[in-house]
This record gives sequence, structure tokens and C-alpha cells, in this order.
Amino acid sequence: MNRLLIIEDDVALAAILTRRMTKQGFECQQCHDASQGLLLARQFIPTHVLLDMKLEQENGLKLISPLRQLLPNVTMVLLTGYASIATAVEAIRLGADNYLAKPVDTQTLLNALSVTPADTVVEALLEQPLSAKRLEWEHIQQVLTANSGNVSATARQLGMHRRTLQRKLLKKPVVDHR
Repeated sequence: MNRLLIIEDDVALAAILTRRMTKQGFECQQCHDASQGLLLARQFIPTHVLLDMKLEQENGLKLISPLRQLLPNVTMVLLTGYASIATAVEAIRLGADNYLAKPVDTQTLLNALSVTPADTVVEALLEQPLSAKRLEWEHIQQVLTANSGNVSATARQLGMHRRTLQRKLLKKPVVDHR
């Protein structure tokens, strides 16, 4: 039987994911922070992991390597509300098998959990030409990732005021309309 560990700090979303995936035949366990996630991974020994990128004050990216060491054959999918090419590439580099932006429908989730090669996900993101706004957003995300999420350091590096950067971060281009 497929065993799914859901590491998601949004309790309501974790419950929804658990219900949806249980209906699809997964035995599910959920937890809401990084340390609980690692502990439950040792006890539950899942075949699949859904990992939220932002776990309250923690970064889910930092959990990928320890989970991969603990569970080398697990299928790991990173879920995020802050999707960007930079974080997708970083997640795959660290050992995630797939990367999905929230909200996600059940079929997309099932496809991701069936181990679509990670290169396919990154290639699909790179295939579509980006608008200028989206390109700027991606560059900001890359610099922000390089600065470990430090907005002030990122603003200095980009040569802009911190408040301007914060406003730009709030205006994520969701759909590319050219």
C-alpha cells in the first residue's frame, strides 16, 4: 500500500489533502512542522511525501535533503504557494521528485506522485517564454533564494529600496498575458 506523509503547516489544507488522497488509496499521516515531519517520517516510513515549501517560520527546502537521506526511495513532491523557476530548480537539485504550485487538483497531485521525472517539470516551466514582469519576478526570486530569504540584503543587491522590493514580491504575476 502507498503511504503518504503530508507535511503542511496549514491544518485545514492538510486535512483536505489527507481526505482526497485517502480516497485515492493512500494511507495518510499528516504533520505541521519540520521536526514533527522528520520524526513521523522515521516512524511511518512513507512511500510518498507531500512537503510544503513554507512551514511557518521554516523553509521546506531545508527538509528535502534529510528526508531523502532517511527515505532514499520515497517519491517527494514540494508544494508551494510561491512558485518560481528558481525554487523549482533548487527543489529538484536538493532531491525533490516534483514541484507543484498551490492550489493543486487531485489529478495533478496523483500525476506528480506517480514520479514524473523532475527534468520534465523544470523543462515545462522553461518552455514558455516569460513576460517582462514574470522575468523580473523570477530574477528577484533567484536573488532572494541566494540571500536565504533576507529581503533587506536582496534589496541592497538589486539596488532598490526594501519597501519597493516588498511591493514587488506581493505582486506575483500569476498568469502571463502578453
